[in-house]
Amino acid sequence: MNKEMFKLGSQRSIIRELFELSKELKNKYGVDKVYDFSIGNPSVAPASDVDKTLVDIITNESSVYTHGYTSSQGDNEAREAIAKDLNKRYGTDYTLYNVYMTCGAASSLSIVFKALTESSEDEIFAIAPYFTEYRVFVNNSGAKFRIVPADTNTFSINFKELENMINPNTKAIIINSPNNPTGVIYKRNDLEKLVEFLLNKEKEYNHPIYIVADEPYREIAYDGIEVPHIPSIYHNTLICYSYSKSLSLPGDRIGYVLVPNNVDDSKNVFLACLGAGRSLGYICAPSLYQHMISRCASSLSNIKEYQDNRNIIYNELEKIGYECVHPDGAFYLFVKALEDDSYQFMKKALEYNLVLVPSDDFGIKGYVRIAYCVSKDTILNSLQAFKELYNYYSNK
Repeated sequence: MNKEMFKLGSQRSIIRELFELSKELKNKYGVDKVYDFSIGNPSVAPASDVDKTLVDIITNESSVYTHGYTSSQGDNEAREAIAKDLNKRYGTDYTLYNVYMTCGAASSLSIVFKALTESSEDEIFAIAPYFTEYRVFVNNSGAKFRIVPADTNTFSINFKELENMINPNTKAIIINSPNNPTGVIYKRNDLEKLVEFLLNKEKEYNHPIYIVADEPYREIAYDGIEVPHIPSIYHNTLICYSYSKSLSLPGDRIGYVLVPNNVDDSKNVFLACLGAGRSLGYICAPSLYQHMISRCASSLSNIKEYQDNRNIIYNELEKIGYECVHPDGAFYLFVKALEDDSYQFMKKALEYNLVLVPSDDFGIKGYVRIAYCVSKDTILNSLQAFKELYNYYSNK
């Protein structure tokens, strides 16, 4: 067998390991006695029209329409609805021919990395801290995964490190904003600085350098903070999107790749994405959910619940004495561990039934991630455990 695949199968990501462990703890101590902040599993209900639309499709449409294959690139009505939604919000001119329907952001990213990678010398950069599975997706494409070390002052783009690392083999840079695991939104001026830098490097190296915008949290932004539409700033941008978070449908795996017309050789890049999807076996995203998206592309779940959770857990942990990165979006809180080894801190937190994700797999040491997309009661009930954990370290 493939030893690398065996390793991936037998050793899940730390997020998934903790998610499974939390189930065991809940069986042992009771659901209300375990504070599981491990996984970004939305707690709010899907957008109000989603379930109604699904019922209507199942009830009133033919089974061939509801459950049959769509075209490999997706249902035309769904793709057109997505293009119109983006155009309305960003003043763009996308059509269905810019949109490729996928099984969520994971397949979108895998497809794009595979489509862009030409040789084993190609390098794809992630800015730490980054979503843990980027490494798996990039390695599977055949490219080299490179980590731009974190700027722990801003948790935005570390330009000094990026400038030292970029080279003629650089194929793409992943931008994840709002960010998982920090909740930070990259400001427009930082993105414009990045664009200016990449334009100069494209001229120097005489080949495209892509931004791969991983945007499952695009709509989850607080306090009116702008989430810039990167293709409107930089021509060689591909968007990987999922409705898992915006519509609260994480288990239904529906999303898309957007290849704008201003991407260099855009039609052929789109065809390369189709070919990559074919080679990976991602043919035809779930038909029922494509048809739902054709009617609900502009819908949104109640993100105010996440903002309320953010305000409670950030403010209360800061009061206790924890050092937290202020999240402007997504539904994660990045917290400085109370010892240098975040794995040991995670294990100590488990003694208080707090399930927190250590930061090492996010490309940075010394932090933990708290997914606050849980019930408000879970957050409120966990605060005493957080106090006891903090007091343990204070009294050591």
